Amino acid sequence: MSRLYDTVEPAVIDEEMLKKAVEEQGPKEEAGKIAKQEGIDFGDVLSLRLDFLNILKIDNLWEFTKLTKLQLDNNIIEKIEGLESLVNLVWLDLSFNNIECIDNLETLTKLEDLTLYSNRISTIDNMDTLLNLHVLSLGRNQLTDLENLRYLRRFKNLKTLNLSDNPFCKQEEYKQYVIAFLSNLEFLDYRLIDQQSRDAAIEKYQVSRDEMLHNERQAELKKEEEVKRLQELEKHKNAYVELMNGPDLFEQMYAEDKEGQKLNEMPGLEDQLHSFKEKFMQYCMQIFEFGIGEHEKREEEVKSFWECVEEAKQDNKRLGMKYNEEFTEMKKKMKYIEEFTEMKKKMKYNEEFTEMKKQEVIKEFERNMQDMVGSFVENVQALLSQCRDLENNHHEKMMEIAIVTLEKVIKNELDDEISDDLKMLLVDKDTIINAVSSSHDVHLLKIDNKEDDMVTRINQWLKNMIEQIHQDEEITRNRMRVSEINNLIDHLREEMDNLEVMQN
Repeated sequence: MSRLYDTVEPAVIDEEMLKKAVEEQGPKEEAGKIAKQEGIDFGDVLSLRLDFLNILKIDNLWEFTKLTKLQLDNNIIEKIEGLESLVNLVWLDLSFNNIECIDNLETLTKLEDLTLYSNRISTIDNMDTLLNLHVLSLGRNQLTDLENLRYLRRFKNLKTLNLSDNPFCKQEEYKQYVIAFLSNLEFLDYRLIDQQSRDAAIEKYQVSRDEMLHNERQAELKKEEEVKRLQELEKHKNAYVELMNGPDLFEQMYAEDKEGQKLNEMPGLEDQLHSFKEKFMQYCMQIFEFGIGEHEKREEEVKSFWECVEEAKQDNKRLGMKYNEEFTEMKKKMKYIEEFTEMKKKMKYNEEFTEMKKQEVIKEFERNMQDMVGSFVENVQALLSQCRDLENNHHEKMMEIAIVTLEKVIKNELDDEISDDLKMLLVDKDTIINAVSSSHDVHLLKIDNKEDDMVTRINQWLKNMIEQIHQDEEITRNRMRVSEINNLIDHLREEMDNLEVMQN
C-alpha cells in the first residue's frame, strides 16, 4: 500500500486535531450536543482514531490516561514516542508508517494487541515489559534474521503472530523455524498451526531446541538465584546487618588503605594476616546472626501490636454501631431524657476507658521496642569493640614485623623478596611507622563508620515507627466517630427538652 498525502504538509497532533477527532468519534445527536456544550474531558476518552492524517510526530496525548484503543495507522510517523502516559492502552495500531525501531513502549504494560504492519523495522526488541501481548503484527517490514525471532519467546501469552512479506519469509525454513521456536503460537500469518506442522517443525529443530531450552533454563535459574540474593540482602538491610556474613567489612578496611596493601607484602606476615582476617570475620558473623535473630523478634512484636490495633478498631466500630442503633431505637420510643443522659455517660466512660487502654498498649509497645533496640545496639557495639581490639593487636604485630623488615632491608637481606612499592616505605623508621599507623587509622575509621551507620539506622526506624503509631489515621477516625455519637446524644437531648416544654 502506498503512503498517503505525499504532497501534503506533515501534521502534528495538537489540541485542535484531538478535539475534532473526539467530537467526531464521540456520542451523536442530543448526547453529542450536550458533550460539546459542557466541554470534552480527554481523560474520559476510551477510544481514539487518528488515522490518515499525515501525522509525522506523536505528541500531546498525555491527557488520555484512560485510553484503551488507539489508531495511528496510515500516517508518516517515524518514531514511536509520546505514549508514556497511556498506561491503560490495550490495543495499538501503528501500521502503514515509517517507523524504523520499536521503542518507548515500556509503560504500556497492559497492551494485548500491537500492530506495526508495513513499516521499516529491521530488529525485534525493546518490548520486554509487554508481557500481556496476545497479538503482534510485524508483517511487511525489513526483518531478515530468523534468529531474532527467538526474542519473542519471552511473550508466553502471544498466540497470534503476523510476519508475512518480510525478507526472511522467502527462506525455505521460515515457517518451520517460527513454529519450532515459538511453540505457544496458535496462528501464524493468519493461519492456524495444526498439530502435524508443529510436530514436524519440532522434530526438525530438536537439537537446537534442546540446546536453547537448556540455556533458557540455566538463565532462568541464574535469574532466580539473583532474585533470591536480592531478597536476602533486603532482609539483611532491614536487620541492619547487610554484608556482615562475609568478608565485606574486612575488605572495606583495605579497599582505601593503600599503605596497608603494600605492607601486607612484608615477609612473615602471611600467617598473622590470615589469623586476623579469620577472627575478624567470626565477630562479623556473630553480629550478623544476632542481628537477624533480633530482627525476627522485632517483626513479631510489631506484627502483634498492629493485630491488636486492628482488633481494637473493629471493637470500636462495633461499639459505635451498637450505640447508634440504641439511640435510634430510643428516639422512636421517645423515652425519658435521663436514659439519654445515662447513655451519654456510659459512652463517655467507654470512650475514656478505650482511650486509656489504647495508651497503655502503645506505651507497653514503645517500652518493648526501646528495650529491643537498646539490646541490639549494646550487643553490636560490644562485638564491634572486639573487632577494634583485634585491629589494635594486629597493629602492634604489624609494627613489630615492619621494624624487623626495615632492619633486614637496611642490611640488604631482602632486596629480591619485596616489591618496589614496599621498598618506598622501608626507607627509614619514621616512614614505616607512619605507614603502619596510617593503615591502622583507616581500619578503625571503617569500623567506627559501620557502627554509626547501624546505630543511626535502627534508631531512626524506631523513631519513625513511634511517629507512625501516633499519627495513625484510623485512631483519628475513631475519635471522630465518638464525637459524632456525642453530637447525636446532644441533639436528642434538645429534642427531649423541647418536648417537655411543649407538654408543660
